[in-house]
Amino acid sequence: MGDERVLAAVGRIERALARLEAAADRSPAPGPADGELRRAHETLKGKVEQAIARIDRLLASADSD
Repeated sequence: MGDERVLAAVGRIERALARLEAAADRSPAPGPADGELRRAHETLKGKVEQAIARIDRLLASADSD
């Protein structure tokens, strides 16, 4: 029974990968707005990293209590 679940999961992963590859082939060439999107992404990425670091510190301080 476990093997069936693993095989089903692998099948789903392979289908998802095929969809990603197909989407990558269809993606348009970078345009002028891509720079703005990259900056927004980097800003968001920095905020997420800060939030995760804060959560890590909170968890570490809870463990030491």
